[in-house]
Amino acid sequence: MKRLRTCFAALLLALGCSAASKSSFVQVKDGRLWHHNKPYYFVGANLWYGAILGSTGKGGNRRRLGLELDRLKRMGINNLRVLVGSDGEEGVTAKVTPTLQRAPGVYNDSVLDGLDYLLQEMERRGMLAVLYLNNSWEWSGGYGYYLEQAGAGKAMQPAVVGYQNYVRYSAQFATNERAQQLFFNYVRFILTRKNRYTGRRYRDEPSIMSWQIGNEPRAFSREALPAFEAWLRRASWLIRSLDKNHLISIGSEGEVGCEMDIDCWRRICSDPNVDYTNIHIWPANWGWAHRDSLDVHLRRAITYTYDYIARHLAISEALHKPMVLEEFGYPRDGYAFSPKTTTRNRDAYYAFVFDDFIKKAKQGSCFSGCNFWAWGGDAVAKHEQWQPGDPYMGDPAQEPQGLYSVFLSDRSTCNIIQNIIKKLPN
Repeated sequence: MKRLRTCFAALLLALGCSAASKSSFVQVKDGRLWHHNKPYYFVGANLWYGAILGSTGKGGNRRRLGLELDRLKRMGINNLRVLVGSDGEEGVTAKVTPTLQRAPGVYNDSVLDGLDYLLQEMERRGMLAVLYLNNSWEWSGGYGYYLEQAGAGKAMQPAVVGYQNYVRYSAQFATNERAQQLFFNYVRFILTRKNRYTGRRYRDEPSIMSWQIGNEPRAFSREALPAFEAWLRRASWLIRSLDKNHLISIGSEGEVGCEMDIDCWRRICSDPNVDYTNIHIWPANWGWAHRDSLDVHLRRAITYTYDYIARHLAISEALHKPMVLEEFGYPRDGYAFSPKTTTRNRDAYYAFVFDDFIKKAKQGSCFSGCNFWAWGGDAVAKHEQWQPGDPYMGDPAQEPQGLYSVFLSDRSTCNIIQNIIKKLPN
């Protein structure tokens, strides 16, 4: 009998450890995000360059990484959206360097080391990472890299060949089996990796909230939508087969990223392997507010934003899945880039987005998270066009440096972020 009681106690302990371990990962329950056995709502930041800063190689700056993580943590931010790595050759204007995947199956170990280190440092601070694996845009390689490696021709840069030529080229990814297989090989490598600092496989890392298929994956043509939907399903299935612990998300902009077909967004989000939905909102990039009249068009941008959130939120509620607005931004006043420029319009836009999020979250909707684009910290731009050796900030290499970044010196914006975090549902 004593032996039986001992075995029973051991079984209860094992079950308890298992439950505790599971609760350390973010989960979806009843259409909401949960973490540590309670609902999880967050205001987070995009820190796409986090893994590069964590490196001890080119581009690395662990001292700055630690300072930026501490600053964000003090603001109350515990959720960061991070690029796993850039792809392809270096020295390409408008592409992030150093690259992680130099050629198929050839990886830059210093960037991998940086990602390992970042995850360790985030865990120490109780922070969670959303890691995106691909990109439909040129600034980290992504589609263009895989198409080039698959024999579809040299990767194109829209600033060089024009946007429409870039779109026609990139639309091939949805139907290029070889390019997709190269991406899937990369996914297998990353997801089965062991972190050299924590000693854990990535699938067991508690600091990872979600694997994201890509940053703003697009079909780039309405004709390619069926194939686009099919490759996303294959990608989500592969990720799920490799990692049962972490959430899976797409990284979609929403209707705009689905060739203005909101039913396509509904379908890709209904995938049973996709745990929560994403949307992005870019009023200036999408023509809701013109760069020469950001103040005049601010009210229109807010109205369109409210409608965009509401329409996607209704679909997410119907799918019974949490929704995260994981990218949004508004340019500095006058479409200027200097941190010395005022941010009155941006502050008003941020205040509206955050207030709408808090209101809907407290009403019990599935609107669960809100990540602004993007944290620039104490970086100071050396050039309007990023060049290797310049400090990393929220604006990637293809964008004017400073346009959308939230710098430490932007006290009014930082105060809005801090104050809204205090209003998050407990």
